Amino acid sequence: MLTILGSRPARSGYCDGIARRGFLKIGALGVGSVGLNLASLYRAEAASGTNLGHKAVINIFLGGGPPHQDMWEIKTEAPREIRGPFQPIETNVPGIQIGECFPRIAQIMDKSAVLRAVVGCEGRHNSFQCMTGWRHAELRSMGGHPALGSVLHKLHGPVDKSVPTYVGMATAGVWKDPGTPGFLGASYGPFIPEGQGMDDMILKGITTDRLGARQQLLTSIDNLRREVDASGQLQAIDAYEQRAFDVLASSKLVDALDLSKEDPELRKRYGTGKPYKYQYDGASTNNELILMARRLVEAGVRCVSLTYGRWDSHGDNEGLVRHHGVRIDQAVAALVTDLDERGMLDDVTVIVWGEFGRTPRINKGGGRDHWPQVSCAYMAGGGMRGGQAIGSTNRLGESANTRPVHVQEIFATLYKNLGVDTQFTTLKDPSGRPQYLSTMDPIAELG
Repeated sequence: MLTILGSRPARSGYCDGIARRGFLKIGALGVGSVGLNLASLYRAEAASGTNLGHKAVINIFLGGGPPHQDMWEIKTEAPREIRGPFQPIETNVPGIQIGECFPRIAQIMDKSAVLRAVVGCEGRHNSFQCMTGWRHAELRSMGGHPALGSVLHKLHGPVDKSVPTYVGMATAGVWKDPGTPGFLGASYGPFIPEGQGMDDMILKGITTDRLGARQQLLTSIDNLRREVDASGQLQAIDAYEQRAFDVLASSKLVDALDLSKEDPELRKRYGTGKPYKYQYDGASTNNELILMARRLVEAGVRCVSLTYGRWDSHGDNEGLVRHHGVRIDQAVAALVTDLDERGMLDDVTVIVWGEFGRTPRINKGGGRDHWPQVSCAYMAGGGMRGGQAIGSTNRLGESANTRPVHVQEIFATLYKNLGVDTQFTTLKDPSGRPQYLSTMDPIAELG
């Protein structure tokens, strides 16, 4: 618990001269799934490498498993019970068609790449593989492989000392996990700006004028430490906790999360994603989280992960895709265009994908079931060559036909875009053994 000293009264009634109501208590900021405070996060960063520049990734997880054959590669030659009701539409790249629910993305296809035959999916209903590139069981005895954001946290550290390296936009539902730090340890987990964490970040009813200048506050902390450390009432308010205070005092992170500061016309471009339907036990189609992700990256965050929608379409697959599809289409097209207009697109990689695909044959309930044999992904930005549809599935959408792209290749590409060479870069696990970030090379077609 970090406690900031407010104005000191002339007579407090306490032997240390400090009024209890003169404290502003700022509790544990929600880091990962444990109650570590932000100061702990910064202690871990002390051993990180130097700042290598602000490349970033926005990882949008379609929890539940999106239907690959209803998104980027409509199976026009398959029987109706496999093909489904969706029609292909033209894009602004001659020769590339995508599903009819994505008309806005069709108009930015020159800035986009769709991977139509993603392989290597584990088949588990969680985000782990889409956050790490690895199967859940690998290195499980020591915590598993760390999420991409945790790796960036370890390797690169913060862009701005007042902004976390890795933010996970956790939302309601069973597939809300924004990534875990794995064997790196909890201090490298994502900062989750909601719930208790957000409550503690907002200085309710207390202005910076009332608290005084930042330097005076830090001086007050030093004085407080000297006065009460000997009695054991306060422990270890060190430079890292001062840095945690910097996050609060700067307001940069809170401002990034405050969409009321955004241009109303731009907010309309992203949309809200409402009304939310087909949510059940999953995430909502909250388009504003995607706008918030751009604001966080602009503020200095290196990795933002979020879960969008609930794509587990065992029933009424058509209704779900028509609802979720047009909403993610609006938000992602707005995001890519927004990043491009701000001159950020070459530095920010956008990826949209789920944990596996769906069965070729539509079931009796009008749904599609789990199909880990092949999946799909959408990518843009990061200096990659757009205007591509890479790979294909066979006539029935059962398996890769041409150019299968492995999950490990996707992560090698993400790391490459972020300035990390996976051929040489390793992290030491708790046993001291070096662990590579990917076993494969980046996707050559993306450059």
